[in-house]
Amino acid sequence: MAQAEEASAAAAFAAGLAAVMARAGHHGAITGARRLSGGANMESWLFTCGKADFVLRRAPSAEWLAGRGLDMAGEAAVIRHARTGGVIAPEIVVELVPGDDFGIGFVMACVPGTADPEVVLANGPTLAEEIARAMARIHALDTGPHDFLPVLNAAEGVERLAQQFAGAGGDRPVIALGLAWLRANLPESGPLRVVHGDLRIGNVMADHGHLSGVLDWELAHLGDGHEDLAYGCMTVWRFGRLDKQALGLTDVPTFAAAYEAAGGEPFDPVRFRFWLVYRTVWWALGCLSMGQAWRSGADRSLERVVVARRAAEQELDLLLLLEGDAPAAERARPLPATQPAPVAADGEPSAGEILTAVSEWLAATVKPRLDGRDRWELAVAQNALGIVRRELAGRPPVADRALADAILAGQATLASPGLLADMRARVLATLSADMPKYPALAPARALWEQP
Repeated sequence: MAQAEEASAAAAFAAGLAAVMARAGHHGAITGARRLSGGANMESWLFTCGKADFVLRRAPSAEWLAGRGLDMAGEAAVIRHARTGGVIAPEIVVELVPGDDFGIGFVMACVPGTADPEVVLANGPTLAEEIARAMARIHALDTGPHDFLPVLNAAEGVERLAQQFAGAGGDRPVIALGLAWLRANLPESGPLRVVHGDLRIGNVMADHGHLSGVLDWELAHLGDGHEDLAYGCMTVWRFGRLDKQALGLTDVPTFAAAYEAAGGEPFDPVRFRFWLVYRTVWWALGCLSMGQAWRSGADRSLERVVVARRAAEQELDLLLLLEGDAPAAERARPLPATQPAPVAADGEPSAGEILTAVSEWLAATVKPRLDGRDRWELAVAQNALGIVRRELAGRPPVADRALADAILAGQATLASPGLLADMRARVLATLSADMPKYPALAPARALWEQP
């Protein structure tokens, strides 16, 4: 019965897609349709129509779109404008309309290459230069045709983050520290530029070592171009390439020089640092919002609750970004003593051991039968089991509303005796339970735990 329903749904999907493509003048059978892995927000489907490959980009629901600053029509429009301005971006083939009865979104021509970070990061300086050139061209686009884009003003953006933090409980001290720093270090306003908003490894296509497409324009807005420069340099988007801060491909001075040479504005390290801290706070809160979306029922996918636990990654990165402002004596202060790990019992299996057994069974029995997105979702499920197992083993409490309030009020700072050491210990313990494979964790532990 399940197989029959699945086949019927696939046939209906292909028929609906065929009608959309025919409206755009592309006739032929729809074959090979498969949902691409990843994509925490949008649906992305790769398919063949006739002899050409295309990608359907579709919103999960109208309710989800209601919370976005840019709708799907606006996203398609900015991609078209970007292509006109010389940015390497996919061609928009057709936009979905209500009469299609096929959701909200658009179809793009499939660009060659891959967005797989492992493959993309195997390239070097040439790809970095091409991404810098694309970024400079985006920032050079005429803002006139883009007046439909939302505007991000630094001061207003920080206060929106503060409201989001309060809505998420307002009880994570490291995020509070980031917000306090942002309020104290607002940059001067400059000319508005078109900002991609999500220009990083994972959202660029590379083909034989060269840039073949800039993807995922859903966060495009008008603002400070240094936001794009900083965002791609966040630790989380370097996928383990900690030695190459600029997109995991090169160093920041080299990337900034390539950006300037391509017509980008002069690089300002002060503005760069502000936006690096800003987007780190932004993504930490974005992770927490995933859990809120799951609780509300807007999206009950397993991926949401797992990504919500990635907030601890950004707390680690925030502390590394900000701790240089602490007095030398506080940076040298040793970590407070930690509780000893619980001793394993010899009798019946613990809850953690049962979870380990389930994960091992999934890996040995279920994983070999899956491919594509199903295999990727299994990896998410195994990650979820690991999070629960480590929490049962003793994840420390993460909420401290009193301390967070004191930081936001300026009553506790990095100069407060013992505060930095305490937050270092909290972050290490939380991240070790939530995402122990995060590449920046081991170096941070070695740095902070040394005598």
